Amino acid sequence: MFRYPFMLAAVLFSTGLHAQTVYKCSAGGKTSYADRPCAQGTSKTLPPPPAGISAADTLGPQGGDARTLLALEKARIAREQEQAREERGQARQARATRVHRQKCDKLRLRRKWADEDLARSVHGRAYEAARTKARRAAESLAVECPA
Repeated sequence: MFRYPFMLAAVLFSTGLHAQTVYKCSAGGKTSYADRPCAQGTSKTLPPPPAGISAADTLGPQGGDARTLLALEKARIAREQEQAREERGQARQARATRVHRQKCDKLRLRRKWADEDLARSVHGRAYEAARTKARRAAESLAVECPA
């Protein structure tokens, strides 16, 4: 019926283990710890460990305390955020460069078309209009894309 009866039993019986009393026994110059008072020698009841992080739990891989590890973690997070900010700035710059290049290409194309219109036009009003259009296209290109 149950698939994991041993796991269920382990979970049920392990809940009371953390609240048991621990006795420190001293006999003949030797110290031992047990869950019952000593049969020989002196026994002392130890208080339960405080809730939260114990001093043994604060030691990290480098042997530092919790505050040092927290400071290192904060520094790592700040460094990662700075790198992400720089990457976003680089992406924004690349996008702006691409947009500017497209605009310059469009202006070059307009200048080319204006020059072609000027070459095809005859003397007179159409010629003057085409010449003005070609001059304006060249000026617009020179302002936006100097090079």
